[in-house]
Amino acid sequence: MTTAAWDEIGEAIRAAPYPVTVLPPNHQRAPECLTTLEITTRSWLGAVVANTGGILVDHGWLRVLGSGYGELPDVLMDIDPATRWLTVAVDVLGGQYCWFQAAPDRPPTIHYFGPDELEWLDTEHGYGSWLSAVLSGLLTGFYETLRWPGWETEVAALSLSQGIHTFPPPFTVEGRNLAEASRAAVPMAELISFHHDAARQLRG
Repeated sequence: MTTAAWDEIGEAIRAAPYPVTVLPPNHQRAPECLTTLEITTRSWLGAVVANTGGILVDHGWLRVLGSGYGELPDVLMDIDPATRWLTVAVDVLGGQYCWFQAAPDRPPTIHYFGPDELEWLDTEHGYGSWLSAVLSGLLTGFYETLRWPGWETEVAALSLSQGIHTFPPPFTVEGRNLAEASRAAVPMAELISFHHDAARQLRG
């Protein structure tokens, strides 16, 4: 399937300053995802869902969700029908990117829940502008303090259902330097849950 939106995304992928891998789409799941989200392939999100199972950005550090591929879930992995919160990407440290409307008088934007701050950060980007920024090189600076020498090799060894758990965790003073932290591959779902549980405990 080819659309103007997908053509634009393809150009951004080819121009990306780091490796980007497009996973084959799940042709059975894609129509259901589009219908549930009430979007078309004219949007960047719709184009990603229809044309990819997901997109692995910067050696696989970021996994942009599409219609699902193997162990990588589709974009409906944990959609909340009540709030319309939609997880559109995860990073290998268990950080989440969600697209939702923060206030009734504002359009939906991408928010990031990181393992270092344990709170939602509004990127102030819509989906299309966020993905465009990601493919233009945003990740290099954004994750500068959350990377360590040789991270590319460790990320490449992960399955699509795994992330990297660090100890001490990056939201602690002792865990800020990930080069000195203990690192292990764990199920991504457990990693995401761990961070949200920690956030709730810290908030009391």
